[in-house]
Amino acid sequence: TTNVGHPKLEAWKYPLPGDSLIFRIHRVVIHLDGPKVVRLQMPPDPHRSSVTDHVASWDGTFLDVEWSPDGSQLAFLSNSRDHKEAILRVADPETGEVRKVLEEREETFFESGYRNSNWHVLKESGEVIWFSQRSDWGHLYLYNLEDGQLKNPITHGEWNVLQVLKVDEKGRTVYFTGAGREAGDPYFQYLYRVNLDGSGLKLLSPDSANHEISLSPSGEYFVDSYSTPATPPVTVLRNNKGEKLLTLEEADISRLLASGWVPPLPVTVKARDGETDLYGLLFRPANFDPQKKYPIINYIYPGPQAGSVGSRSFSASRRDNQALANLGFIVVAIDAMGTPMRSKSFHAAYYGNMGDNGLPDQVAGMKQLAGRYPWIDLERAGIYGHSGGGFASTDAILRYPDFFKVAVSGAGNHDNRNYEDDWGEKWQGLLENNPDGTTNYDNQANQLLVENLKGKLLLTHGTMDTNVPVYNTLLVVDKLIEANKDFDLVLFPNRGHGFAMEPYMLRKRWDYFVKNLLGAEPPKEYEFNLSRPRP
Repeated sequence: TTNVGHPKLEAWKYPLPGDSLIFRIHRVVIHLDGPKVVRLQMPPDPHRSSVTDHVASWDGTFLDVEWSPDGSQLAFLSNSRDHKEAILRVADPETGEVRKVLEEREETFFESGYRNSNWHVLKESGEVIWFSQRSDWGHLYLYNLEDGQLKNPITHGEWNVLQVLKVDEKGRTVYFTGAGREAGDPYFQYLYRVNLDGSGLKLLSPDSANHEISLSPSGEYFVDSYSTPATPPVTVLRNNKGEKLLTLEEADISRLLASGWVPPLPVTVKARDGETDLYGLLFRPANFDPQKKYPIINYIYPGPQAGSVGSRSFSASRRDNQALANLGFIVVAIDAMGTPMRSKSFHAAYYGNMGDNGLPDQVAGMKQLAGRYPWIDLERAGIYGHSGGGFASTDAILRYPDFFKVAVSGAGNHDNRNYEDDWGEKWQGLLENNPDGTTNYDNQANQLLVENLKGKLLLTHGTMDTNVPVYNTLLVVDKLIEANKDFDLVLFPNRGHGFAMEPYMLRKRWDYFVKNLLGAEPPKEYEFNLSRPRP
């Protein structure tokens, strides 16, 4: 606290990897038409889901639960503590009786979709649409609800189903978004329709771009807004054959361009294996001069549930990457191995070794870019990130001390033994203690690498962070002091996890790179003008 007087204690339950006591799901049905509570006849499940690392969605929705339209049947997934196994069950909400339909187990982690689950029970036909990456790619399969037997694959190939948007049970079709099937950027998502027997796959949004789709309730029409990171959105109305009926809107970015805005440059590099293509965005100064040499800064978010680039749709601002570039840097964001929306083996590339953080790919990609563009000065390489990116950027300067000269790390989960149990246990595995005192989590603990520090490191954290508690950064601080290493630390009092874009944090980050990587003196106590001009 920063108040005068006694501090107020704020406490919350926060299980860690290896804890014997974790949150569990007790499944209960409360009938609103009378004082009746039915407990499902099964043990409680671990607090897990098949989409995120925990059972609550990004918007707080309870995941992996699906009621039949008439309310007579409840379907749900039971997910194992280590995220490797998922069991589809159906329950009678009147009696609490539970029946297992099918189960699937992965060697690493099971997921039923990307950010949204893709399994659906078709009660009228007695079938289940199931999502699996058993072929190394995310696809849909049709099962019998009664006996859990596979009827047929619905989709297949070296590409991914992203999200099921609508199932037409009478028409026996399913509408979904997918990525990687069409030529070009494998992260661009498109709309497709396919029959439940696996026939008749049809692309409904043909333009080479990232498509954001809104289906009409009937499924006969949809609004398609498509764009790329460098081209503004066009919004059209199409019918369910994919035919364009009307152009609704074309974004006008003339004023944005007049302000000096420049689009990011899409880049493709090879991963650590020299074969796998990686995709990213490169940001250059608005007054870019190809005759000059620019320091390069890597913006990193290693996932594993997301990547550094973010959406492939148009955005005028991607964090402060362009603003940082305008100070005299090249800024690059690359989706490395270990991030989603590619093959399962790509996503699980460093399962059980989170200290990898995709860094071999980031370094390999930056070296290739420097070989391709002579205006990149690889001798002045920096890196920054927040949360998982804070973990990864500190990891980077400690594992690659001769490559990265400067790192700025915010709110990092620097040792996942000190982060929430469902995160570490999904991506690193269950905690195993060895007889010699080591653990299977040692390979990701930043505090064990502090002797390697050579460059300039700025650590930041919010003192009231309930997501990644501040003691994660203090683990590293304590070992840096013990090793007599020079470093910088800024703590943000009364802040939680989301301070990365606060003006003071922006200035400290920019100042740190300008002084230590660019070799210039930043303006003293620069103040941001946050007022927006009237249109």
